[in-house]
Amino acid sequence: MSRKLFGTDGVRGTANTYPMTAEMALRLGAAAGRFFRRGGGGEHRVVIGKDTRLSGYMLENALTAGLTSTGMNVLLLGPVPTPAVGYLTRSMRADLGVMISASHNPAHDNGIKFFGPDGFKLSDEAEAEIESILAGEIEPAQPANIGRAKRIDDGRGRYVEYAKTTFPGRGRLGGLKVVIDCANGAAYRAAPEVLWELGAEGIPVGVTPNGYNINERCGSTYTQTAAEAVVAHGADLGICLDGDADRVMILDERGRVADGDQIMALFAARWAEEGRLRDNTLVATVMSNLGLERFLTGRGLRLKRTPVGDRYVVAAMRQGGWNLGGEQSGHIVMTDYATTGDGLIAGLQFLAEMVRSGRPASELVQSFETVPQMLKNVRFTAGAKPLEAESVKAVIQANTDRISGKGRILIRRSGTEPLIRVMAECEDAALLRQVVDEIVGAVEAAV
Repeated sequence: MSRKLFGTDGVRGTANTYPMTAEMALRLGAAAGRFFRRGGGGEHRVVIGKDTRLSGYMLENALTAGLTSTGMNVLLLGPVPTPAVGYLTRSMRADLGVMISASHNPAHDNGIKFFGPDGFKLSDEAEAEIESILAGEIEPAQPANIGRAKRIDDGRGRYVEYAKTTFPGRGRLGGLKVVIDCANGAAYRAAPEVLWELGAEGIPVGVTPNGYNINERCGSTYTQTAAEAVVAHGADLGICLDGDADRVMILDERGRVADGDQIMALFAARWAEEGRLRDNTLVATVMSNLGLERFLTGRGLRLKRTPVGDRYVVAAMRQGGWNLGGEQSGHIVMTDYATTGDGLIAGLQFLAEMVRSGRPASELVQSFETVPQMLKNVRFTAGAKPLEAESVKAVIQANTDRISGKGRILIRRSGTEPLIRVMAECEDAALLRQVVDEIVGAVEAAV
């Protein structure tokens, strides 16, 4: 059964444009409710969280209407991080969790992500079944069985308390000054609260959401603002989250950035020393730098690669029984602590290593030398299929042969935006630029 509506991270698009309309959200909620009520009677509940986008109000109300129409009781969490929804779905014994967010995308986009009762994102198969229900007539509940909805005022507080428990022992962060950039998104209250309660001097950035400024010149995709704050305040560390706080970038005291690959390398090496890294394996995607793979191999550790998307990282981790994985983009998945990427908890683990080792962030942010990597995006219009053009295929093949033995090429269509992503790695930086530019030129000509 194929999926057409769902991408690599739920359903996503421009707000008030198909499929991110109130009408579709209502039907999607009803289809998900019917899917999770297949077992029959009894109480069924769903928790709904969201980030700070203006369109979140519209989609939250539409989803609530659809879910209650099929007999689901809805618990509304308000603005909370995506990992909080995963945690609270399981903690509150819900059948379903829903997060309304387009993650790192601009404010005019939005998305809907589903979590199962175990707190993990739904499988491709479950999403395909929901789509099949959506395509037909959705049977509503009898009038006496319509669901209820209510606000949960302490959802954020529950997550804050849990996040603190992931910091080792009863350790504290006293004496550390930390810039925390919340991207004007879902963690704008939770993340500063956690740092303050652990004793750090927090310097908040991106904590004034207005419905339109999520991810705008702040957060994990725009680290310059936080870097300036780190240097200006003489901070020990910068933690940059994205709009729904499932991604993180780390900044050292000089404002230098550690991406997901460097963070995973640090954690993998440390966990392996402590005997905590299961099967001495780290799971990452095809986008992770070749330098990370060489770093792990040199320490007798293994890298398991997956397709792009944290859902595929998590699926591989669960199948293999591994407990550490993530993406170069900053999803750090630690199943000892969370069911999905959690930027805040990853930041706490980095701080814990600073405290344990007594070393500054500048000595921890670069575990390996990266192989030169270049990524360029080409936007295309709906319906276009540039990667199927013979001219594009020919250029890709020619450059694949050209770079063989010196690096690698990865071209893929984004699962969340209308973009073709062209990525290559090569020790020869000049050749790298030529290869990427030629492929990008061919794709642009095709679109």
